[in-house]
Amino acid sequence: MTVSRALSGHPNVKPSTREKVLGRAHELGYVRNSAATAMRGEATEIVGLLLPNLVNEFYSQVANTLALLCADRNHDLVIHLTNDEPARERQSLLRLRALQASTVFMVPTPEAPPDAPPFPEDFRIIELIRTRAEDDRAGQLLIDDGPSIAAAAAHLIAQGHRRIGFIGASASMSSGRARLAAFRKATGALDRPEDPALVRTGAPGFAMGQEKMAGLLDLPAPPSAVICGGFEISNGALDLCLRRGVRFPGDLAFVGYGDPSFYRWICGGITTIGLSADAIAERAAGMLADTGRPGRAVVPAQFVIRHSA
Repeated sequence: MTVSRALSGHPNVKPSTREKVLGRAHELGYVRNSAATAMRGEATEIVGLLLPNLVNEFYSQVANTLALLCADRNHDLVIHLTNDEPARERQSLLRLRALQASTVFMVPTPEAPPDAPPFPEDFRIIELIRTRAEDDRAGQLLIDDGPSIAAAAAHLIAQGHRRIGFIGASASMSSGRARLAAFRKATGALDRPEDPALVRTGAPGFAMGQEKMAGLLDLPAPPSAVICGGFEISNGALDLCLRRGVRFPGDLAFVGYGDPSFYRWICGGITTIGLSADAIAERAAGMLADTGRPGRAVVPAQFVIRHSA
C-alpha cells in the first residue's frame, strides 16, 4: 500500500520514503499502467489530435508544438490522420475513447460520420479551425481570418485592382464558407457585379490550388489579383504561377494564405494572410487545464504585405 501511494503521488507518504520507492522503481524500469489507472476511474493524461494530414505544413507545425507543450504538462499526445474521410474520423474517435483519452482536438471532416456513436460527457471534443453543427457539446478553437481577408481585398482595391480572383475551400466546410463570405463582403464595394468565373472553390489541396489557379489565368479576361483561402491551396496556386513564369506583382498581384518560411524570400516576399501555428497550439494546450465543458477560443490572423502585392 505504501509503495502504491508513493508511485501515485499520494500526500500521506514521507518524502524520504517516496524518494526511495521512486528510485527503486527507476532501477527496475517500472512505469505505471495507464489502462489500470483508467479502470480505477482516474483521469488519464492522453490527448488526441485528429488532422486531415501532415503534408500541410501548418498542421504539422501545430502538431509539433502541441506535442512538446503536452509533454511539458505530462500529457501524451496521440495523433490520428483522417484524410477528411468520415469513416476514418469515426474510427479515430473510437480508438481514442478506448485509450481513455480525456480531450480530443480535431479538424472535423466536411461531413459527419453517418453512424457516429454517442460519447459520454467526460469525453471532451474541441473542434479545430473548422466546425460542424451536429454536436453542440463540442468546444471550438478557431481562426479569425475574416478581417485579414477583408484587409487584403481592400488593399488590392486601393491599388486599382477591379478583377480580383478568389480560390478557396468548398461551401461544405465552415472555414470555406466564412472565408468566401469575407471576400465577397469586402469586394462588394466594387462598382461592378461579381464575375462568377473569378471565384473558384473545391476540396482543398495542393493540386486543387494548381487547377483553380490555371483556370483563372486561362480566362479570356484573367484577374489582375488573386486571394487564396487555404494553406495547401495557396502553395498549389503559387507553384502553378512560378511554373508559368508569372511575375509578381507585374503580371499578377498575389495574396497567399498561411506563412511558411519560404514566403518571406521567394519572389521578393509573398503577401499573405499570416497565421501562427504556435499560437493555435499554445491556446489548445491552455484549454487542457479547463476540465469542464469545453468553451470557444479564437486566434486572430494577420494581413502581411510583401512584394507580391
